[in-house]
Amino acid sequence: MAIKTPALRSRKLTEAARGQTCTLQIVGVCNMNPETVVFAHFPSETHGIAYKSDDFWGADVCSACHDVIDGRCGYAFELGEREEYMLNGLHRTLSRRIRAGLITVEGGEYV
Repeated sequence: MAIKTPALRSRKLTEAARGQTCTLQIVGVCNMNPETVVFAHFPSETHGIAYKSDDFWGADVCSACHDVIDGRCGYAFELGEREEYMLNGLHRTLSRRIRAGLITVEGGEYV
């Protein structure tokens, strides 16, 4: 079990979700409405249900996909499917933040 550590908090990272497209786009669930998109924190080994993960560990998610990922609405995921949606959403969101200059990688460049 990992030791809990302080979480990185950044309003700029979480508020950047507003008006964006959903990065999960769960088939048959996503409402495709940018007006409902918020930053959804994903679970991590150092932060759990009562304490949200870092503000870079999650994705820009519409209200419908958020409800499914958080378990507020039922959905019959295949084995590993929930995690696949979450990883794809995480990658899309991190790429979005890097391109917007909100997260920088010293010496990094897109080629």
